[in-house]
Amino acid sequence: MKLLSVNVGKPRPNPWKGISATGIDKRPVDGPVAVIAPGPKGTGRVGLVGDRVYDVKHHGGSDQAVYAYAREDLDGWEAELGRPLANGVFGENLTTVGLDVNGALIGERWRIGPDVVLEVSCPRIPCATFQGWLERDGWIKRFTQAALPGAYLRVIESGDIRAADSVEIVGRPDHGVTVALVFRAMTREPELLPQLLVADALPEESKELARRRTTA
Repeated sequence: MKLLSVNVGKPRPNPWKGISATGIDKRPVDGPVAVIAPGPKGTGRVGLVGDRVYDVKHHGGSDQAVYAYAREDLDGWEAELGRPLANGVFGENLTTVGLDVNGALIGERWRIGPDVVLEVSCPRIPCATFQGWLERDGWIKRFTQAALPGAYLRVIESGDIRAADSVEIVGRPDHGVTVALVFRAMTREPELLPQLLVADALPEESKELARRRTTA
């Protein structure tokens, strides 16, 4: 299990969401990239130094500090879309290989390289920017059907990461709530929401949604 690439965004105009810019255009970078805890949502800060988000209401902050997507899943999408998909094209900071990103448990911890520890927090939910960026009509619906969202991660221990760093799972909680399960519950299968409450590391807004479903 390792990183194929570490990807940092280049700001581009965002005609798809009514805001001035987007950081979805992530490109692999050479050399080490510093990873730090960005603090609360609303500032535009994320976990990789040199990167940022522009839709500060919906993206960034501690629970969405770093976004990981598996190269194996990108390869599957390449076959379906009939076009090459470079590392970073889904807006992911980390393109991994050999790691079951969507099967990761909420609260699972990964050590990347010698110093950095990240914690799986929640799935990515697709938006209009993602669909517009890929220039694919119906992409939000198709991405949601596939339930291969990739994982957002929190920064537990800061440090530097780089392409080819190893990824080691150093902690797993004792529940069965995976990234894919949370995604399904929050999109197409709300009847699954009560199952999420055992995942203490889930972001508070997601737990509140699950609580409302449980008490309804």
